[in-house]
Amino acid sequence: MEHGTWLTTSLVYLGAAVLAVPLAKALGLGSIIGYLAAGMAIGPWGLRLVTDPQEILHFAEFGVVLMLFLVGLELEPRRLWALRKPIFGWGSFQLFGSAALMIGVALLAASLMGWVSLDWRIASVAALGLGLSSTAIGLGALAERNLMATTSGQSVLSVALLQDVAAIPILALIPLFAVGAGGGIAGGSGWLGAAKAVGVIAAIVLGGRWLLRPALRWIARSRTPEIFTAASLLLVVATAALMQSVGLSMALGAFLAGVLLAESEYRRELETDIEPFKGMLLGLFFIAVGMTIDFSVVLDRPLLMLVLVVVFLAIKAVVLWLMAPLMSIPPGERPVFVILLAQGGEFGFVVFQTAEQARVIDAASSSLLVAVVAISMLLTPLLLVLADRLAQHRGNAAGQPKLPEIDVAQQAPVIIAGFGRYGQIVGRLMYANGIVPTVLDHNAEQIEAMRRFGWRVFYGDATRLDLMRMAGAAEARVLVLAIDDIEQSLRVAQMAREHFPRLTVVARARNVRHFFALRELGVSMIERETLDSALMSGRSVLELLGWEPHQARNLALRFRKHTVAQLEAIAPHWKDEARLIAGAKEGRRQLETLFAQERVAAQRRADPWHTPGSSANADGHDNGPK
Repeated sequence: MEHGTWLTTSLVYLGAAVLAVPLAKALGLGSIIGYLAAGMAIGPWGLRLVTDPQEILHFAEFGVVLMLFLVGLELEPRRLWALRKPIFGWGSFQLFGSAALMIGVALLAASLMGWVSLDWRIASVAALGLGLSSTAIGLGALAERNLMATTSGQSVLSVALLQDVAAIPILALIPLFAVGAGGGIAGGSGWLGAAKAVGVIAAIVLGGRWLLRPALRWIARSRTPEIFTAASLLLVVATAALMQSVGLSMALGAFLAGVLLAESEYRRELETDIEPFKGMLLGLFFIAVGMTIDFSVVLDRPLLMLVLVVVFLAIKAVVLWLMAPLMSIPPGERPVFVILLAQGGEFGFVVFQTAEQARVIDAASSSLLVAVVAISMLLTPLLLVLADRLAQHRGNAAGQPKLPEIDVAQQAPVIIAGFGRYGQIVGRLMYANGIVPTVLDHNAEQIEAMRRFGWRVFYGDATRLDLMRMAGAAEARVLVLAIDDIEQSLRVAQMAREHFPRLTVVARARNVRHFFALRELGVSMIERETLDSALMSGRSVLELLGWEPHQARNLALRFRKHTVAQLEAIAPHWKDEARLIAGAKEGRRQLETLFAQERVAAQRRADPWHTPGSSANADGHDNGPK
């Protein structure tokens, strides 16, 4: 069916996604498989509802751009700098090590089988294109499994960033492989292109540092949410356009813009505004990938296709498996790391199309390699499901019970999200007083340990809205937010505010900035995890130095009251650096005044001519060693 209107096009794509994705999720295959299957169903080799997948693929690539921008928002510049060695070290090792092995295997096979048409240039282009991995599927799968913050998640991100950077010189090298005089590059154009690329990157970095924040602050003052959303999209589109204008990766430019705004006060607002667009466009991208699979090439040479897919996946898997222990990736996370990076990637499509246009490879070879990449991308979610099943089977064979999942709605008055050391103390207090809470934790080992002591702990990610509904958040009275990860904690708090407004959140704050961010989300009952334990230690020190226990207790309580009051006073201004500094200085002056009063009171107690009964301070508390 030829469709010429946007209404018909929207109907086809949205209908395919709405039907296929929930079905795939119900079968335990994940949403990415659903999108890919939807693309195959409506594409040229399915129902032929769409006959030109390349057109929508170019548009849907913007979903990858938005995804990299959001990933950048999660990485502050200092964290990105800390990842420089994995990015340029292990990322380069994976890409060029895999490519070198594939070139060697291809040339060896060609010599043994008498393929005179395969020379080193064709093998090099094919190996470099196949050496790239899908950033969209890799990071999408990590986000779906809530693994971005893990060691394997950070490792996948590092290698993916290197590949985005390396795709540019790979494309620049392709004309050098071309046969004939037309394949050269005009003298000096390479240097001019490099200078333009450096200039654009410098403009993005300097603009993000000095111009973006004032501009966003000015737009936010208009108090028009839809304009701020438009500005967020404009930022990403403009950055992508700048990078594309000099032949660089749009996704890489968006990532840089995200990193530069990671420490800004508008980070959460940007994430909230862009997330829905990212999800829809990424789904559209996966649908387009499913449509691009040319099954005629697969049917013409099925055996060759099978061999190519198996060999290139095996070569990359070997390299990645050797890298995993050297990168300190835990054994349980290595299968995910290997599977997500062993696949081909969307940049491979661009490499092979560019090589065909430069006459490095012929059209048939290009179609074959594109099909190999697309099939590997299709197989990746299936391989992840298989790896999960195998891991679960090994666990059951070793005598480990199956992790409990929430299969019926819970109705406890209290939900505890996160059951580490902090959550356990809260849970034990509830249990001792006859309250049985619903406990959610994402750590399988922690769940098994708690179940051995009789706790009913459910395996689940509290950032998932569907799981929180199943846990009874709509009917519960209190949510204890005891999650270690700050970003996940804030996401759960925001979700509770938006979807469960009657649920009172009692939260744990890892540090002062976490405290401020929770207060901004409307959470009023917050406890800093180290404050009371540090004050208890301070009380012990005072007692050892001669203060009476009740005196040390009173001093600690007054100090706590002052600290909490100071935080409450400056919380509304925590994004205003000048007012925050001024508030901190004022709090310090108040504390110094309080200490001075304590010293005067101690001197008066030491004065034998002082009136009896006046040795106590203004609060009626004695303050000093006896």
